[in-house]
Amino acid sequence: MTASALLLACLLDTLVGDPRWLPHPVRLMGQCAAWYERTVRRVTQGPAGLRMAGLALVIGLPIGAWAAGWGLIRLAWLVHPLAATGAEILLAYTTLAARDLADHGASVLRALNAGRLDRARAALSHIVGRDTEALPEGEIVRATVETIAESTADGVVAPLFYLALGGAPLALAFKAISTLDSMVGHRDERYRDFGWGSARLDDAANWIPARLAACLLVLAGGLMQFSADLLARAWSIVMRDASKHESPNSGWPESAMAGVLHVQLGGWNVYEGMVIKRPSLGNPGQALQADHIRQALVLMVAASVLATALAAWVRFA
Repeated sequence: MTASALLLACLLDTLVGDPRWLPHPVRLMGQCAAWYERTVRRVTQGPAGLRMAGLALVIGLPIGAWAAGWGLIRLAWLVHPLAATGAEILLAYTTLAARDLADHGASVLRALNAGRLDRARAALSHIVGRDTEALPEGEIVRATVETIAESTADGVVAPLFYLALGGAPLALAFKAISTLDSMVGHRDERYRDFGWGSARLDDAANWIPARLAACLLVLAGGLMQFSADLLARAWSIVMRDASKHESPNSGWPESAMAGVLHVQLGGWNVYEGMVIKRPSLGNPGQALQADHIRQALVLMVAASVLATALAAWVRFA
């Protein structure tokens, strides 16, 4: 994949985003995974069988996604080299989620600015797994800022990382891993065995991108405010707090966001009625308010621009 093709894919994501009427590879991956799970659970219920079936899925779906992407590009090449370039641009565009993340975050922000907590909770429910029905404004803001931070890593920086390393086919393989983690990579009784492999592979696939995203968020904050002090303070918070999170990756972009915005993230979350306490990330600073969502979105965009420039430079080099 050339640097110019990568930049065009990013431009397409910025202009178009993820319209629901457009066929999307990730939705197809999700449908395939759901069909496979239904089929498997009809024939086996034991822990060993479910774990083996889950491992087969987490190996097979990413390989299938890579092969499908590679095959489509090769078929387009038989028509014309420009057709192959166009196909790779389109496939690469489907792996990026910056515009979609910005749109969802902005929906929550608009609802809060209009004083409509019900609409804000409904908009938030589309991008988080926690229960949102009773959240007050501060908790809506916290959930949104945490999601923007984490999604900057796995929805923007990680796809760009894999596009830079191996073009659209490798980025599609990563999206398959990420999709499986969101669908079955849970620690509850239903997915403890079937989703074990998906969760572990997603941790490995996001290990470098999560840390890179933290660096880019801190750097973006320092550059935007022309402040070396902010950069140093935010990075010290990342070094102190990133490892507190139970996820080996999520704490990095979230602590970076907390450090740059001078807020504290983490706290009590409710998932399907079950209360879970997340560690505190960042220093107690300003009380969370709607404008922090705007600041987080601006920071996400700045970090995405830096990540795009870095990925394009890698492809050019």
